[in-house]
Amino acid sequence: MKTMTEIVVPQLAESLVSATIDKWLKQPGDWVDIYEPVCEIITDKVNAELPSTVAGKLVQILVGKGETVPVGTPICIIETEGSGAAGLAEAPLVEKSEQKQPGSTPSAAIEMEDAPMRNRFSPAVQQLAAEHSIRLSDVPGTGLGGRITRKDVLAYVASGAANGSTVAAANAAMQAPRTVDAAAQVRSSGLHLTETPRLPKIEVEGSAGAGRGDNFIDVTPIRNTIARNMRQSVSEIPHAWTMIEVDVTNLVLLRNKLKDDFMKREGINLTYLAFLLKAVVNAIKDVPIMNSMWAVDKIIVKRDINIALAVGTEDSVMTPVIKNADHKNVAGLAKEIEELARKTREGKLTLSDMQGGTFTVNNTGSFGSILSYPIINYPQAAILTFESIVKRPVVINDMIAVRSMANICLSLDHRILDGVICGRFLQRVKDNLESFNLESKLY
Repeated sequence: MKTMTEIVVPQLAESLVSATIDKWLKQPGDWVDIYEPVCEIITDKVNAELPSTVAGKLVQILVGKGETVPVGTPICIIETEGSGAAGLAEAPLVEKSEQKQPGSTPSAAIEMEDAPMRNRFSPAVQQLAAEHSIRLSDVPGTGLGGRITRKDVLAYVASGAANGSTVAAANAAMQAPRTVDAAAQVRSSGLHLTETPRLPKIEVEGSAGAGRGDNFIDVTPIRNTIARNMRQSVSEIPHAWTMIEVDVTNLVLLRNKLKDDFMKREGINLTYLAFLLKAVVNAIKDVPIMNSMWAVDKIIVKRDINIALAVGTEDSVMTPVIKNADHKNVAGLAKEIEELARKTREGKLTLSDMQGGTFTVNNTGSFGSILSYPIINYPQAAILTFESIVKRPVVINDMIAVRSMANICLSLDHRILDGVICGRFLQRVKDNLESFNLESKLY
């Protein structure tokens, strides 16, 4: 028995009232597996993939690309067969990319030039790969545009190839000689980057009229939200600003000592930001009023310390949240930073990743800034920036020494916080950073 099922825009958050269709991943006639994304949507908080709640054939698209519709609006219709879950599981997953020529192999299909979806993974696929400790780059993709489906991951695990590839990759990582780019070691600007900053790639619409004219850029829902929140922050919050200078010479030595072993062990870069977050979290525990927000007739001091981390993309700044940051060591914070930064760059952040922040930290030094005046992430009470580490002559015991120095800047809500308490907080952050030495542990 065939049934027509409508896929609707879900209520992803209480404040979400509408969503814009950014891209259709499936077209009429394509088979859709349960939990497989059918389209990408843009909300005023985050971009997300919309998974199908049933398995069946997509028969009709109701909302076109670029259209904005309210929550609960049907966007497509899927034809299903049978009424039980078993019937859904047994439905054949026949997609256009599976119509291969005789003698073709899955690996050959991956290498085809028409596989634009090869590196786009749904949350269900990512979770399944993590459970089985496999690299998605090794899994043949049979979905639309080379996309990897849950069926592909399960088939890869069943084939037994997963264990072999994982062991081989681990052995290769341990035995491969490390190559160092000599040019990358030369830093004259004080920047400490893991990659070259990317410039915006925004499609613009030319203005009417002949010759050289202005360009018009469509304001995306996310950019509109940033504008609204920033305007609300500066109009409602009386900002004040203060700064402190920190000697991070010992921290630089510690990171240089540990970063190679950490890369071999964890497979990620050990950044200064992880040490900063640990210093900030410990300072918040000593000065809990920093972890608060204004509520008109009372001040709410949040019990959980959830650090919102400002991460820049080509056309926006997102603030994913490290939940319960006070329960994590430096290594754990480094892993969280890497994971959230990766998800931000790939557009994989979920609403859960963006909610619950109580204090914001921004690593403005990553692009060479030495002094900044940040806008508070509404409705939090403060935001802290970590500026670029630069070598400067410093007077120590009436002698001049060359030390690695950095500025830490703090914007504060003057309704909640005053200079004395914030000065004490910054001094705690300074003491925590300067207390790192060659004997400090990551775990």
